[in-house]
Amino acid sequence: MRLVDLSHPFSMHSPGWVDYPSPKISYFQRHATNGIVSQLIETPLHISTHLDAEMHGISGGKDIASIPLNKLCREGVIVDISEEMEDFTLIEPEHFTKKMEIKEGDILIWHTGWHRYYNGSPEEDEIRYFCKHPGASPRFAQWVIDMKLSWVGVDTGSADHPMNTSIRWKKPEITKEYIRKTGLDPEEQFPREHLFPMHHEPFRNGIVHAENVGGDIEQVLNTRCMIGAFPWRFVGGEASPCRIVAFLDE
Repeated sequence: MRLVDLSHPFSMHSPGWVDYPSPKISYFQRHATNGIVSQLIETPLHISTHLDAEMHGISGGKDIASIPLNKLCREGVIVDISEEMEDFTLIEPEHFTKKMEIKEGDILIWHTGWHRYYNGSPEEDEIRYFCKHPGASPRFAQWVIDMKLSWVGVDTGSADHPMNTSIRWKKPEITKEYIRKTGLDPEEQFPREHLFPMHHEPFRNGIVHAENVGGDIEQVLNTRCMIGAFPWRFVGGEASPCRIVAFLDE
Protein backbone atom coordinates (compact mmCIF):
# COMPACT_ATOMS: atom_id res chain seq x y z
CA MET A 1 0.00 0.00 0.00
CA ARG A 2 1.24 3.49 -0.90
CA LEU A 3 0.35 6.46 1.29
CA VAL A 4 0.17 9.91 -0.28
CA ASP A 5 0.12 12.97 1.98
CA LEU A 6 -2.45 15.58 0.92
CA SER A 7 -1.51 18.05 3.66
CA HIS A 8 0.48 21.26 3.73
CA PRO A 9 3.19 21.56 6.39
CA PHE A 10 2.60 23.72 9.44
CA SER A 11 5.08 26.29 10.71
CA MET A 12 5.30 29.84 12.08
CA HIS A 13 5.04 30.96 8.45
CA SER A 14 1.68 29.25 7.83
CA PRO A 15 -0.94 31.87 6.95
CA GLY A 16 -4.37 31.97 8.50
CA TRP A 17 -7.41 32.89 6.43
CA VAL A 18 -7.95 36.57 5.57
CA ASP A 19 -7.78 38.68 8.77
CA TYR A 20 -6.92 35.62 10.91
CA PRO A 21 -3.78 35.93 13.07
CA SER A 22 -0.57 34.08 12.34
CA PRO A 23 0.56 31.31 14.69
CA LYS A 24 2.87 32.08 17.59
CA ILE A 25 5.40 29.40 18.47
CA SER A 26 7.79 29.68 21.40
CA TYR A 27 10.02 27.57 23.61
CA PHE A 28 9.38 27.44 27.35
CA GLN A 29 11.99 24.78 28.03
CA ARG A 30 15.40 24.34 26.39
CA HIS A 31 18.01 21.62 26.59
CA ALA A 32 20.58 23.94 28.14
CA THR A 33 18.30 25.04 30.98
CA ASN A 34 15.81 22.20 31.47
CA GLY A 35 17.39 19.18 29.84
CA ILE A 36 14.41 18.82 27.53
CA VAL A 37 12.71 20.90 24.86
CA SER A 38 9.06 21.99 25.15
CA GLN A 39 7.15 24.40 22.95
CA LEU A 40 3.99 26.46 23.24
CA ILE A 41 1.72 27.23 20.28
CA GLU A 42 -0.99 29.87 19.96
CA THR A 43 -2.78 29.51 16.64
CA PRO A 44 -6.12 29.88 14.88
CA LEU A 45 -7.61 26.52 13.97
CA HIS A 46 -8.20 27.53 10.35
CA ILE A 47 -4.59 27.29 9.31
CA SER A 48 -2.62 25.01 7.03
CA THR A 49 -4.62 21.90 6.10
CA HIS A 50 -7.59 21.79 8.47
CA LEU A 51 -11.07 20.36 8.86
CA ASP A 52 -14.06 22.53 9.75
CA ALA A 53 -16.68 21.22 12.15
CA GLU A 54 -20.42 21.91 11.89
CA MET A 55 -20.28 24.44 14.73
CA HIS A 56 -17.93 26.63 12.70
CA GLY A 57 -20.73 27.37 10.23
CA ILE A 58 -23.99 26.84 12.09
CA SER A 59 -25.22 27.67 15.56
CA GLY A 60 -25.82 24.48 17.52
CA GLY A 61 -23.66 22.39 15.20
CA LYS A 62 -21.52 19.50 16.40
CA ASP A 63 -17.87 19.86 17.37
CA ILE A 64 -14.88 18.33 15.63
CA ALA A 65 -14.65 15.47 18.15
CA SER A 66 -18.15 14.36 17.16
CA ILE A 67 -17.18 13.32 13.63
CA PRO A 68 -16.94 9.50 13.63
CA LEU A 69 -13.88 7.78 12.18
CA ASN A 70 -15.98 5.87 9.66
CA LYS A 71 -17.04 9.21 8.21
CA LEU A 72 -13.53 10.63 8.21
CA CYS A 73 -12.01 7.54 6.55
CA ARG A 74 -13.69 5.90 3.60
CA GLU A 75 -13.61 5.57 -0.16
CA GLY A 76 -13.59 8.69 -2.23
CA VAL A 77 -12.34 10.46 -5.33
CA ILE A 78 -9.69 13.11 -6.00
CA VAL A 79 -10.83 14.96 -9.11
CA ASP A 80 -8.65 17.21 -11.26
CA ILE A 81 -10.65 20.18 -12.56
CA SER A 82 -7.63 22.47 -12.99
CA GLU A 83 -7.87 22.77 -16.78
CA GLU A 84 -11.09 24.78 -16.44
CA MET A 85 -10.02 26.88 -13.48
CA GLU A 86 -8.88 30.49 -13.51
CA ASP A 87 -9.23 33.40 -11.10
CA PHE A 88 -12.75 33.53 -9.62
CA THR A 89 -14.14 30.48 -11.48
CA LEU A 90 -17.50 29.40 -10.08
CA ILE A 91 -17.42 25.65 -9.48
CA GLU A 92 -20.48 23.62 -10.48
CA PRO A 93 -21.31 19.89 -10.12
CA GLU A 94 -20.65 19.28 -13.82
CA HIS A 95 -16.97 20.10 -13.35
CA PHE A 96 -16.76 16.78 -11.48
CA THR A 97 -19.45 14.55 -12.93
CA LYS A 98 -18.01 14.77 -16.45
CA LYS A 99 -14.56 13.73 -15.19
CA MET A 100 -15.28 10.85 -12.81
CA GLU A 101 -18.08 8.77 -11.35
CA ILE A 102 -18.97 10.12 -7.94
CA LYS A 103 -20.98 7.82 -5.71
CA GLU A 104 -23.39 8.64 -2.93
CA GLY A 105 -21.50 8.85 0.36
CA ASP A 106 -18.08 9.43 -1.22
CA ILE A 107 -15.39 11.74 0.05
CA LEU A 108 -14.75 14.30 -2.69
CA ILE A 109 -11.47 16.19 -2.95
CA TRP A 110 -11.01 18.70 -5.73
CA HIS A 111 -7.82 19.85 -7.40
CA THR A 112 -8.00 23.32 -8.94
CA GLY A 113 -4.22 23.71 -9.00
CA TRP A 114 -4.43 26.59 -6.51
CA HIS A 115 -2.31 24.72 -3.96
CA ARG A 116 0.71 25.77 -6.03
CA TYR A 117 0.14 29.37 -4.86
CA TYR A 118 0.21 28.42 -1.18
CA ASN A 119 2.93 29.87 1.04
CA GLY A 120 6.29 28.19 0.62
CA SER A 121 5.45 26.87 -2.85
CA PRO A 122 7.62 27.87 -5.84
CA GLU A 123 4.72 29.91 -7.27
CA GLU A 124 3.68 31.41 -3.92
CA ASP A 125 1.05 34.13 -4.32
CA GLU A 126 -0.84 34.67 -1.06
CA ILE A 127 -3.30 37.21 -2.46
CA ARG A 128 -4.23 35.01 -5.40
CA TYR A 129 -4.44 31.94 -3.19
CA PHE A 130 -6.79 33.37 -0.57
CA CYS A 131 -8.68 36.06 -2.48
CA LYS A 132 -9.04 34.99 -6.12
CA HIS A 133 -9.45 31.22 -5.98
CA PRO A 134 -12.23 29.24 -7.66
CA GLY A 135 -15.08 28.44 -5.32
CA ALA A 136 -18.31 26.48 -5.13
CA SER A 137 -21.63 27.87 -6.27
CA PRO A 138 -24.78 27.65 -4.10
CA ARG A 139 -26.02 25.04 -6.57
CA PHE A 140 -22.92 22.96 -5.88
CA ALA A 141 -23.57 23.19 -2.14
CA GLN A 142 -27.02 21.70 -2.70
CA TRP A 143 -25.57 18.96 -4.92
CA VAL A 144 -23.19 17.97 -2.09
CA ILE A 145 -26.26 17.50 0.10
CA ASP A 146 -28.18 15.56 -2.56
CA MET A 147 -25.20 13.23 -3.03
CA LYS A 148 -24.91 12.70 0.73
CA LEU A 149 -21.14 13.10 0.47
CA SER A 150 -19.13 12.23 3.55
CA TRP A 151 -16.98 15.38 3.39
CA VAL A 152 -15.35 17.60 0.81
CA GLY A 153 -11.71 18.68 0.57
CA VAL A 154 -10.45 21.68 -1.39
CA ASP A 155 -6.97 22.85 -2.44
CA THR A 156 -7.94 26.49 -1.82
CA GLY A 157 -8.27 28.76 1.20
CA SER A 158 -12.04 28.32 1.31
CA ALA A 159 -14.62 26.00 -0.20
CA ASP A 160 -16.80 29.04 -0.91
CA HIS A 161 -16.24 31.45 -3.77
CA PRO A 162 -14.30 34.48 -2.45
CA MET A 163 -17.04 36.88 -3.56
CA ASN A 164 -19.51 34.80 -1.56
CA THR A 165 -17.52 35.39 1.64
CA SER A 166 -16.63 38.43 3.73
CA ILE A 167 -13.61 38.97 1.47
CA ARG A 168 -16.06 40.98 -0.62
CA TRP A 169 -15.87 43.91 1.81
CA LYS A 170 -12.65 43.04 3.63
CA LYS A 171 -10.76 43.43 0.34
CA PRO A 172 -12.65 46.01 -1.77
CA GLU A 173 -9.84 46.14 -4.33
CA ILE A 174 -10.39 42.42 -5.00
CA THR A 175 -14.11 43.02 -5.44
CA LYS A 176 -13.40 45.77 -7.98
CA GLU A 177 -11.09 43.41 -9.85
CA TYR A 178 -13.82 40.77 -9.91
CA ILE A 179 -16.34 43.24 -11.33
CA ARG A 180 -13.86 44.35 -14.01
CA LYS A 181 -13.03 40.76 -14.94
CA THR A 182 -16.56 39.32 -15.02
CA GLY A 183 -18.91 42.29 -15.47
CA LEU A 184 -20.95 40.87 -12.60
CA ASP A 185 -22.06 42.62 -9.42
CA PRO A 186 -21.38 40.26 -6.52
CA GLU A 187 -24.00 42.03 -4.39
CA GLU A 188 -26.62 40.84 -6.87
CA GLN A 189 -24.97 37.54 -7.74
CA PHE A 190 -24.42 36.50 -4.11
CA PRO A 191 -26.95 38.11 -1.71
CA ARG A 192 -25.39 38.82 1.68
CA GLU A 193 -28.06 36.87 3.54
CA HIS A 194 -26.79 33.73 1.78
CA LEU A 195 -23.04 34.19 2.23
CA PHE A 196 -20.83 31.15 2.88
CA PRO A 197 -23.25 28.55 1.44
CA MET A 198 -20.67 25.74 1.67
CA HIS A 199 -20.21 26.58 5.36
CA HIS A 200 -23.94 26.63 6.02
CA GLU A 201 -26.11 24.34 3.92
CA PRO A 202 -23.97 21.16 3.86
CA PHE A 203 -23.00 21.70 7.51
CA ARG A 204 -26.69 21.65 8.47
CA ASN A 205 -26.77 18.21 6.90
CA GLY A 206 -23.66 16.91 8.66
CA ILE A 207 -21.33 17.39 5.66
CA VAL A 208 -18.22 19.40 6.48
CA HIS A 209 -15.09 20.21 4.51
CA ALA A 210 -11.32 20.42 4.67
CA GLU A 211 -9.52 23.48 3.33
CA ASN A 212 -5.91 24.10 2.22
CA VAL A 213 -5.50 20.55 0.93
CA GLY A 214 -2.16 20.17 -0.84
CA GLY A 215 0.94 18.11 -0.25
CA ASP A 216 1.45 15.53 -3.00
CA ILE A 217 -2.08 15.78 -4.39
CA GLU A 218 -0.79 15.84 -7.97
CA GLN A 219 0.32 12.20 -7.55
CA VAL A 220 -3.27 11.00 -7.17
CA LEU A 221 -5.35 13.07 -9.59
CA ASN A 222 -8.51 11.46 -10.98
CA THR A 223 -8.11 8.58 -8.56
CA ARG A 224 -10.62 6.56 -6.55
CA CYS A 225 -9.10 5.26 -3.33
CA MET A 226 -9.43 5.17 0.43
CA ILE A 227 -9.01 8.62 1.96
CA GLY A 228 -8.50 9.46 5.61
CA ALA A 229 -8.69 12.75 7.49
CA PHE A 230 -7.18 12.89 10.98
CA PRO A 231 -8.09 15.99 13.01
CA TRP A 232 -7.64 16.36 16.76
CA ARG A 233 -10.27 14.67 18.89
CA PHE A 234 -11.02 18.17 20.17
CA VAL A 235 -14.13 18.36 22.37
CA GLY A 236 -15.78 21.75 21.80
CA GLY A 237 -13.52 22.50 18.84
CA GLU A 238 -15.01 24.32 15.85
CA ALA A 239 -12.18 23.15 13.57
CA SER A 240 -8.84 21.39 13.76
CA PRO A 241 -5.53 21.18 11.92
CA CYS A 242 -5.71 17.93 10.02
CA ARG A 243 -3.52 15.36 8.27
CA ILE A 244 -5.19 14.01 5.11
CA VAL A 245 -3.88 10.85 3.46
CA ALA A 246 -4.76 8.89 0.32
CA PHE A 247 -4.29 5.09 0.63
CA LEU A 248 -3.51 3.39 -2.67
CA ASP A 249 -3.41 -0.38 -3.20
CA GLU A 250 -0.16 -0.75 -5.10
